[in-house]
Amino acid sequence: MSGDNDGKCGTLYVVATPIGNLEDITLRAVRILGQVDLIAAEDTRHTRKLLSHLSISKPLISYYKDRESSRSEKIIEALLGGRDVALVSDAGTPAISDPGAILVSHCHEKSITVVAVPGPSSLTAALSVAGLTLPSFTFLGFLPGKKSQRLKTLIAHAQDKSATVFYESPRRVCNTLAECREVLGERKVFIGRELTKIHEELLTGTISQLLAVLADRAQIKGEFVVVVFPDQTSEPAMPGDLQELLCWYRDNSGLSLKDCVKTIAGDLNLSRSLVYEQALQVWAKK
Repeated sequence: MSGDNDGKCGTLYVVATPIGNLEDITLRAVRILGQVDLIAAEDTRHTRKLLSHLSISKPLISYYKDRESSRSEKIIEALLGGRDVALVSDAGTPAISDPGAILVSHCHEKSITVVAVPGPSSLTAALSVAGLTLPSFTFLGFLPGKKSQRLKTLIAHAQDKSATVFYESPRRVCNTLAECREVLGERKVFIGRELTKIHEELLTGTISQLLAVLADRAQIKGEFVVVVFPDQTSEPAMPGDLQELLCWYRDNSGLSLKDCVKTIAGDLNLSRSLVYEQALQVWAKK
């Protein structure tokens, strides 16, 4: 690797870094970080600490979510000038719910070589210890910030036969789990908190059980990976007059949408998510 422009483009290395435990960095990642001409980092302050631990000193350029497009232009310019660049996020693998995808896409458009330097990922770390025996899963990244959008996302995946995996913050994890129970019904769920760190915690149980565990805590800390297992029960057929029944409840029962869904799903032994989806359509016509 060399910073001299010999007429060839440089290479973009997408380098995975530890999600907590610094011992998890690969030998190859250390070598690449030590050889490239420039490191594009989500947070240069955070990356400097890692480089200091590895006794590596390299020029850094910030590459964070809010300025991915503008920063990509500068990095592309360096690559076209023959400089090799390593892309890192604060933790884990870039472009997996972290900045990186825009830069990689631009590199492909410019025929710049992109090389993966694989390593830690909270997604794969969680799945490896979740006890999930299914061959597939759906990864949603971070769920939307607005409740209405979160509910819409959960409804869209309510009937998935694979597990649903997403990231969540400590501030919102209890509300999101409650919404999962509201839309999906009671499910088995796995939570990985602070993976590979000193206070790592792995929890498995029903949504209600884990909500009870978290509710007892004065403060919830750390980032979460949540794995919601698919519904293992067989779904009865949806009655043809469900919308008519929902209309009656909407206009005559005095109950909220949520309570109507709960009542009808219980009375008819239907999936709450299926009833909820129909109810949203009925209430939208009011």
